[in-house]
Amino acid sequence: MMHCIIVEDEPLALERTKGYVEKLPFLNLEATFDNGVDALLYLKTNKVDLLFLDINLGELSGIQMLEAAKPECAVIITTAYHEYALKGYELNVTDYLLKPFTFERFFQAVEKAQLFTTKIESGDIKYVFIKTEYRLEKIMLQDILYIEGMRDYRRIFLKDKNIMTLQTFKELEEMIPANIVCRVHKSYMIGIDKIESIEKERIKIGNIRIPVSETYKKTFMHLIGRS
Repeated sequence: MMHCIIVEDEPLALERTKGYVEKLPFLNLEATFDNGVDALLYLKTNKVDLLFLDINLGELSGIQMLEAAKPECAVIITTAYHEYALKGYELNVTDYLLKPFTFERFFQAVEKAQLFTTKIESGDIKYVFIKTEYRLEKIMLQDILYIEGMRDYRRIFLKDKNIMTLQTFKELEEMIPANIVCRVHKSYMIGIDKIESIEKERIKIGNIRIPVSETYKKTFMHLIGRS
């Protein structure tokens, strides 16, 4: 679950963003604010995972609020003005939505925020949300046996089922700590605790033999304590 707040002083824009948030079951809207001052005070004493932030907010702009708060959460800017994009990215915002934005574009931004949040919490992460078809599916990391690349898709082999996703290996590597699920080949990632044996640069997981390529061998051997 990602806990979020919306900072938006336009009532119609606020209702649209709230409606989009409510469509995604893994988003929990904690509060909304129509000015930067109240939002800044809230962030001083409350932890959130995601901030939807308008730029033009009266006496304290969204940019000024970011500079003052320095939030550790993901930030998605929502504005009708494209000229703030560069400044926003200088402040490491996760994405920049130009009003009026569609739900599809909103969903893409939230996916980026989910990757950001996962990376921040990777020290004790237990699950990730994987995009499959038109939904995000919660996957427990302890259930991942291995991941195989299949042309444009990645197939995630779990204990009780398989999941197909268009997310790239790069995206999966950013989401999942390497000491849990490690890249061992251009076409494979493996659950380290699922390894049964390693022989002749082949990893055995169940009845499957997975190759280890030279590109990933050194990092892999280090992770299993054989460097």
